[in-house]
Amino acid sequence: MSDIKKVVLAYSGGLDTSVIVRWLQDEYNAEVVTFTADIGQGEEVEPARAKAEALGVKEIYIEDLREEFVRDYVFPMFRANTIYEGEYLLGTSIARPLIAKRLVEIANETGADAISHGATGKGNDQVRFELGAYALKPGVHVIAPWREWDLNSREKLMAYCEERNIPVDFSSKKKKSPYSMDANLLHISYEGGILEDPWAQAEEDMWRWSVSPEQAPDQPTYLELTYRQGDIVAINGEEMSPATVLAYLNKVGGENGIGRLDIVENRFVGMKSRGCYETPGGTIMLPAHRAIESITLDRETAHLKDELMPRYAKVIYNGFWWSEERKMLQTMIDESQKYVNGEVRVKLYKGNVTVVGRRSEDSLFDESIATFEDDAGSYDQKDAAGFIKLNALRMRIAASKGRKFD
Repeated sequence: MSDIKKVVLAYSGGLDTSVIVRWLQDEYNAEVVTFTADIGQGEEVEPARAKAEALGVKEIYIEDLREEFVRDYVFPMFRANTIYEGEYLLGTSIARPLIAKRLVEIANETGADAISHGATGKGNDQVRFELGAYALKPGVHVIAPWREWDLNSREKLMAYCEERNIPVDFSSKKKKSPYSMDANLLHISYEGGILEDPWAQAEEDMWRWSVSPEQAPDQPTYLELTYRQGDIVAINGEEMSPATVLAYLNKVGGENGIGRLDIVENRFVGMKSRGCYETPGGTIMLPAHRAIESITLDRETAHLKDELMPRYAKVIYNGFWWSEERKMLQTMIDESQKYVNGEVRVKLYKGNVTVVGRRSEDSLFDESIATFEDDAGSYDQKDAAGFIKLNALRMRIAASKGRKFD
């Protein structure tokens, strides 16, 4: 422990990471540098400065990373129509590579010997933070207090605060949410409490970003989304930055009861976990992006993307954003988006997102060929006979040799 003189900690200002500051100071006799990222969690991050100062921290990093988060992480992920295990839009997973990158960069800037985080030894986040850190700084020393200390309950953490006069809001007897929550511009997650019973229905007052579909407006809301190379660049004709796009879609989606999800997922560490998520903006973006691709992508390109997507989703979920395979997949995905330009119109109504229109100057949809009316010779239907026979050839040969398929 004596060789660790300075540690960069991913710091939220809450109970756990405030205890970690003091624990690092006590156990490692190390100087602590705190890093607090604003990635759209919806709470003020500046108060973390005063809390860190009260704990004797001299070097404090508080950064607004919302635009970088959406532009360089969320949007590239949605170009792939990424979804994990058929449901999860990876709201927590996609935030970790950015935090890991900044932890390493700050360690380099400050000459720190190690980085630290507040992820527990049961979850995926410890893997994501550390895989990212090792990929970007192979010799980095990682300190994960939850894998070292015995402060394994809220009561023990609060007692630790009282013994060492740690000034954190949660050390009082104030009522605290029974859920473990994580939020950023893409989503908010809920775990723990009654959710640990997969049969128990989530309480209505748990949800923070959305109204229930039953309480949503009785009139639908229509949005027109403009795409440029696979990314939304304007809504209803108004140009917006990536972070502004997502914040707007979250607001409108939440108002219409969109984006609630209740799942049991398979964690990378091996256990199953039940969680609830609110992802209003992402829930709108996914079908809308598929809609613009439906008229601009060649069939085989679209199908290849669909085949690659589960692998890409697993790479992100498991924490391998900073890997050769993710970079390779991203290159293919981004190349496919060259002609994904145009507009998609969606209808939002009581928890549902319905695509009601799509158009593009790069559209491959040819009405003269697809029409059920007279196509003026654009497509010779007699050609279909040879196409069908050729595709049936292998089956016809097998059947003629007596093979049975029933």
